[in-house]
Amino acid sequence: MEKVIYSHEEAIEESLRYFQGDELAARVWVNKYAVKDSFGNIYEKSPEDMHWRLANEVARIESKYPNPLSAKELYDLFDHFKYIVPQGSPMTGIGNNYQVASLSNCFVIGVNGPADSYGAIIKVDEEQVQLMKRRGGVGHDLSHIRPKGSPVKNSALTSTGIVPFMERYSNSTREVAQDGRRGALMLSVSIKHPDSESFIDAKMTEGKVTGANVSVKLDDDFMRAAIENKTYTQQYPVNSANPTTVKDIDASALWKKIVHNAWKSAEPGVLFWDTIIRESVPDCYADLGYETVSTNPCGEIPLCPYDSCRLLAINLYSYVVNPFKENAYFDFELFEKHVVLAQRIMDDIIDLELEKIECILEKIKEDPETPDVKRTECELWEKIYKKSAQGRRTGVGITAEGDMLAALNLRYGTEEATDFSEKVHKVVAINAYKSSVTMAKERGAFGIYDSEREKNNPFINRLAEADPELYKDMKKYGRRNIACLTIAPTGTTSLMTQTTSGIEPVFLPVYTRRRKVNPNDAQVRIDFVDDSGDAFEEYIVFHHKFVTWMEANGYDPAKRYTHEEIDELVAKSPYYKATSNDVDWLMKVKMQGRIQKWVDHSISVTINLPNDVDEELVNHLYVEAWKSGCKGCTVYRDGSRSGVLLATKKSKKEEVPPCKPPTIVETRPKILEADVVRFQNNKEKWVAFVGILDGRPYEIFTGLQDDDEGILLPKSVTTGRIIKNVDEETGTKRYDFQFQNKRGYKTTIEGLSEKFNKEYWNYAKLISGVLRWRMPIEQVIKLVSSLQLDSENINTWKNGVERALKKYIQDGTEAAGKKCPNCGNETLVYQEGCLTCKTCGASRCG
Repeated sequence: MEKVIYSHEEAIEESLRYFQGDELAARVWVNKYAVKDSFGNIYEKSPEDMHWRLANEVARIESKYPNPLSAKELYDLFDHFKYIVPQGSPMTGIGNNYQVASLSNCFVIGVNGPADSYGAIIKVDEEQVQLMKRRGGVGHDLSHIRPKGSPVKNSALTSTGIVPFMERYSNSTREVAQDGRRGALMLSVSIKHPDSESFIDAKMTEGKVTGANVSVKLDDDFMRAAIENKTYTQQYPVNSANPTTVKDIDASALWKKIVHNAWKSAEPGVLFWDTIIRESVPDCYADLGYETVSTNPCGEIPLCPYDSCRLLAINLYSYVVNPFKENAYFDFELFEKHVVLAQRIMDDIIDLELEKIECILEKIKEDPETPDVKRTECELWEKIYKKSAQGRRTGVGITAEGDMLAALNLRYGTEEATDFSEKVHKVVAINAYKSSVTMAKERGAFGIYDSEREKNNPFINRLAEADPELYKDMKKYGRRNIACLTIAPTGTTSLMTQTTSGIEPVFLPVYTRRRKVNPNDAQVRIDFVDDSGDAFEEYIVFHHKFVTWMEANGYDPAKRYTHEEIDELVAKSPYYKATSNDVDWLMKVKMQGRIQKWVDHSISVTINLPNDVDEELVNHLYVEAWKSGCKGCTVYRDGSRSGVLLATKKSKKEEVPPCKPPTIVETRPKILEADVVRFQNNKEKWVAFVGILDGRPYEIFTGLQDDDEGILLPKSVTTGRIIKNVDEETGTKRYDFQFQNKRGYKTTIEGLSEKFNKEYWNYAKLISGVLRWRMPIEQVIKLVSSLQLDSENINTWKNGVERALKKYIQDGTEAAGKKCPNCGNETLVYQEGCLTCKTCGASRCG
């Protein structure tokens, strides 16, 4: 059956209905998750289509095994992101036959055996790129590279050390495109390595290693030495009984540098490596190829070389009955049932991934290059296939924990909330492992399962104590998956789960004018929007789940509230003092440590701090994280990345001559090539005609697409020409738009400048003027957004102009001063008109 192709406008319109008018969620879904082919054709009109795609494919795998789940049962779990949410790569790739890509979110690579040679370094570089082009995030460790100054048997005579290769791998990451986002990379090194200090300092040089996250692996001996002001021995090779390089260092001095750099630039992150290895279930099989060497870019999946993991999140908010009311409670019975099913679905996704890898290998086989060119890529996927099939590693996690706690009238960061969170994660661990044991009985255990190897593992022993019957069955039947659990950042997925709860947004009319506010916190967003009827009146728009709390606690939608009344209402809510900058940071670290005991992989968490905190607090939090049993920790101080990852500032001595300014063309050519940009605001169809000169916008005409006024523009028209005509007798100017239809006939829309509201035209002349004088596009957009306009229609027009121009910002341009709403870092760049975070990969369009 021929598949239906939907226009971008049709998909946006249908998705807007699905997301109850949330334009950001709709655009994120269409741009990132709807099935598309290489030509940009869209084959899904809303997440409903996507969820049926996922359900049908998982059901196909289920049918191979006993007691299969039906497609309808699976769809009901996925629908509206309510219960079970496959993350990123699985959501994009399952059932998508238009892309040859992996379903894995995370990979770690590394050469087996000695790897300190250019051959090994370049091989890892190629493997990294080959994985990133299939949409995977990659991590690898640099501890195998010789320290700077070590003798080498080539023309260099001595080694350059680790840092130049950090830049190499970073540049490779920045080169790889992934449908509107770049690849994601984690570089790690052992603190035991003599070059670890240089590694820690590498990103402090502005503009360096901007394509990678970096984390340092800290062992318990180093942490004790740092706290007790003792010396610590570094060596190379780091794990050798007979090292070639040995030096003693002041551990506390190096620790202070780690703390200072983290305070200043949010990197390096720290990995408490002995805790990771000690708690790791897969490391019980280290001698069989499962020795953990690094983590994925966000740090939640420690992996051995050539292993990978797929991610899935369970939406905790959906299990709260009577949310925000006095009789609210958590439905543990339904939750336990769904955790079992989530683990089962994750195991099915492994089978789907193995099919994808087979397709990748077939694609490589069919490529025209010679076998020696294709060898590394082919061997890479063969190794990943073997590890995936043998260990069957999964990544079941959670999302909306903060909203769950608030809906239960618990304030995040309190002792009571931490106790409840620990209970929830204990239930996840027990039931995910129960599910894995049941599947081992029905489908077979992972290939190398051996209960004897795992008998001293702390995590397994914790499970055995919590549920002796589970442990008894595990020893008898084995386990389907070598490891099961993680807590990953949910990124753009959280934007979609927040807007599909079935709760309409509420607009509260309030009286006095107040500055615009938009806290960067996913738990409660507040915006102030001008009322079109009264310039001195504003509306407060609340997060959907916060609105539920308001409705349960006396909010009257018919009443007008003063700001003081709103403040009083907010102060009573469980969200109050629960945003990222309000939480007791020490309690958050302790909470992470307590939850970590029930997560066999790791937890990705960033501690967000106000700008004015001192380095001693960062030191205290890192030490407490180690003592509490956390496997890793990252801090972000508000504004700490500003200027660190942006363009390099040079001293006057190093300054190069300024670049030649862009050519200014004062006299407009008679004919300009033009793009047609369509968009929708407030259910009205708008259109922009953007004249292009030398690849840059030169002028803009935009407004409502009004068929009655003669703008009869077929949907297929995306380009044309804007022609300037001058009446020689009167000197009157007229701008016409001309396009060519599919049969080659030209159609001209005369008097383009007269088709739109005159007020739009006057503002458009202003904007066109700054475009002609080559003001940077991002600055033009900033100018447009700062215009203080009186009516809602003009403000809507202004938003349309911003959207029309964003697509022309050069990919990679930093959005200086803007923070990522997902992770809080000031690492946003423009990518295909969208703001994309270089730290966490979240993307925001519109």
